[in-house]
Amino acid sequence: MSSSWFRSKLQKVESRLDSLTKTSTSGAAPAVQPAQTGKTGTPTPQNQTLLQAFEWHTPGDHWNRLAEVVQTLCDLGITSLWLPPGCKANSPQGNGYDCYDLWDLGEFDQKWTRATKWGSREELDEMMAKAKSLGVKVIWDAVLNHKTAGDAKEECWAVEVDRGDHRIQTCAPKKIEPWIHYYFPGRGDRYSSLKWHWQHFNGTDWDQRTEKNAIYKIVDAPETLPRPGAPVDPNWRKKDWATDVDDCMGNGDYLMFSNVDYTNAEVREDVQKWGDWMVSETGVDGFRLDAVPHFSWMFTHEWIRIAKEAAKRQHRDLFIMGEFYSGNVSKILQWMDRMGQGVYAYDIPLLGNFAKISMAKSKLDVDLRKVFKNALIQHRPNNAVTLVTSHDTQPGQTVETPVAPYFKPLAYAIMLLRREGLPCVFWGDVYGIKGPHPASAACEGKLPTLVLSRKLFAYGEQTDYLESRTSIGWVRHGTWDRADGCAVIMSIGNAAKSSMFVGPAKVGQTWTDVLGNSGHTVTIDERGYGVFKCADKSISVYVREDAPGRADFGACHPEKFVI
Repeated sequence: MSSSWFRSKLQKVESRLDSLTKTSTSGAAPAVQPAQTGKTGTPTPQNQTLLQAFEWHTPGDHWNRLAEVVQTLCDLGITSLWLPPGCKANSPQGNGYDCYDLWDLGEFDQKWTRATKWGSREELDEMMAKAKSLGVKVIWDAVLNHKTAGDAKEECWAVEVDRGDHRIQTCAPKKIEPWIHYYFPGRGDRYSSLKWHWQHFNGTDWDQRTEKNAIYKIVDAPETLPRPGAPVDPNWRKKDWATDVDDCMGNGDYLMFSNVDYTNAEVREDVQKWGDWMVSETGVDGFRLDAVPHFSWMFTHEWIRIAKEAAKRQHRDLFIMGEFYSGNVSKILQWMDRMGQGVYAYDIPLLGNFAKISMAKSKLDVDLRKVFKNALIQHRPNNAVTLVTSHDTQPGQTVETPVAPYFKPLAYAIMLLRREGLPCVFWGDVYGIKGPHPASAACEGKLPTLVLSRKLFAYGEQTDYLESRTSIGWVRHGTWDRADGCAVIMSIGNAAKSSMFVGPAKVGQTWTDVLGNSGHTVTIDERGYGVFKCADKSISVYVREDAPGRADFGACHPEKFVI
């Protein structure tokens, strides 16, 4: 092996690593030339953009609402809809996270209603058919951790545990009477014949006998425990919390309601069949798995495998993303590594960085150049789902995470206009939030413009300009068939400007801000550079003024996103 060959290989590796976060702070032109990336003749695929298609206070009849707006969303550049949990909840107003029956998608008269809050099974099918006809994928929110609102009480043995550490038992074993028998009177044996009893759970939160709310760990009846010195059935397992879960609260198996026990063979078989059925019968394109730290990771891995096999039989891929709500990126990575199979996860650490930077009392306390520090996107750029707001983090919710209004368009631009990550746009930021903490659309109504900019212009290699603690910019250089690209500059402090290289092919072009935040007009000089500006605490996205698609931005007017 010659030393020259080795040096050549090393240089290629170093060049590739450098291009992942290319930074230019000098007057020299970046090594990446625009419109030279991508293989000529191979079309550049449209950027993928996910929409969380609800907020916590979205009113009912939502399947029909989505059917009405999906064409507009598709035109904007939304390629996938993350639907709310559409299984029967414990009441007609339940959002679905209070799951009663996985197999009832608004088809059976149960819990005082046939339809779910979101609509009937027929309306769901019609909405999904319309989305699919437009090429928009549908992602189902699967609540597999727990069930609630059983059909009858059932006696079982349990112990109370400490709310802060679920490993600590606070009383002797006793009999309780939870609502833990599910026989699904409206559905009967349709789709599934399993009737759930206490053996299918390992925890609950209500004892009807004493009318007491607590965290109860369901345990074996004393008379069934192995006797000292007696032979033990090798298949016997002490009833307990799962061990292959996160270590929050000592043991993270229990979260809420009646906790599903995935050591039970009947449970595993039924929930695996449900995943196969959802893929095969409803045609969903993927799943968002709720609360993944809190139920068996071994079961989750197997469930994903079976669901993906069902999709493969139909010659389709299946998208899986897990909700692991933690600011500790190592915990999220641990779950992703256990799952394998190309799973995605939310970049909660990045959301935390957005909040910290935007809410800082002094800009001396933060550095915009370090927005990706310890974020999932640094470790798994191709499998990080980035977000600014969700139904969990919106005002008044369990993990409310405030992001300052001025910073939201900056955060969305970081999500939408860069190479790394799969951006998830929030319904409430597009259409506004209802409920006790109402809010109008975010970004002064300009979020649709950012989404469309991603669809039209955010392609090709990326050059970063990390100007200062308070100002950064970058250029997307375009590809052979999506050649225009874009230049982005933002500031969390004073007005900013940056000389950025867009390439010799752009010499003489005039670029303007699609957001209209800056009246500045940029003429690309003979070296392929332009001086791009933004106002204080603002962002500007520059594109060639006569680029194909500029006329489409009329469809982004805020009046078109009022429901």
